Amino acid sequence: MASNTVAPVPSDGVDSARTPDSSADAPLDASLAGSEVDAPEVDAPEVDAPEVDASEVDASEGNASADDTAPDPTDQVPRPADVTRRLALLWDPPAPPTRGRKARLTLDEVVTAGIAVAQEVGLDALSMRRVAARLDMGAMSLYTYVPGRTELVDLMIDRAFAELDLPPADAPWRDGLSRYAREVWHLYQRHSWILQTNMWRLPLAPHVLDAQEAGLRTLVDTGLSAERVVEILGLVDAFVRGLARAAVAESVENDASGMSSDEYWTSMSSFWADWFDVERYPVMTRIWEAGGFHAPSDPFDASLDRLLDGVEMTIDRANERP
Repeated sequence: MASNTVAPVPSDGVDSARTPDSSADAPLDASLAGSEVDAPEVDAPEVDAPEVDASEVDASEGNASADDTAPDPTDQVPRPADVTRRLALLWDPPAPPTRGRKARLTLDEVVTAGIAVAQEVGLDALSMRRVAARLDMGAMSLYTYVPGRTELVDLMIDRAFAELDLPPADAPWRDGLSRYAREVWHLYQRHSWILQTNMWRLPLAPHVLDAQEAGLRTLVDTGLSAERVVEILGLVDAFVRGLARAAVAESVENDASGMSSDEYWTSMSSFWADWFDVERYPVMTRIWEAGGFHAPSDPFDASLDRLLDGVEMTIDRANERP
């Protein structure tokens, strides 16, 4: 999910990709060796030290440890209350009450109902009122389980990602990345409503991050730089999302028209004889005559294999460097 990949902030607050000695193509292990290199000795010019009042030195010594410590970049950004509420519901959901009247439903049942509604009418039509109606309760009662639609969608996405059968840590990179891509592909087939969200702002949810961790893990020890690892996973994610959206659109069109893809193109066959100009489109004609437009039985598998071939060449090139 590189286009939507969460990029951890360096603990020292420095963007290592912008430092003069860093390289996007440097192997990941090599980027960790910089601390072992001795700095060259340079003769510093002699400069007279300015006179400093001793009282000023004493006053500053008490703050030395605080000033010398790099601030945590995450502390510089205030976190709105609604963000805290969203994250807490994902990572530390409230436990069922042990006293008083037992709740009629569980949060898990509410999420299940939300997914069912999204499957039926699409994410754009999802509302708290629709979910409440499915649960046979009032909309206001639903708010006692989840604060609002945004938080509900976060929980729905996290639940869907929990279905992924992610590659094990010891899988060879190509097998692991292929399994990752296929699992996400099938996830989008089952839950096409996810594709209606902003995929660059997926929730910081446990199972979403589990998927990202597994995807990055397939490439991290291949000799690629950290930047290339993130870039390639983003390319795979974009490839899967693009084909998934096209497949969903085709399915919707099939249902709306009552005509399959093959039937549609058969109905358009007269175009090639009546309007297509072989002189205007010579390359297209050449490729057609050579059989280049014969679609594979499974376009996803064929396209994924070609994509992984490109990744393999990138890995081989990275490991050829002295």
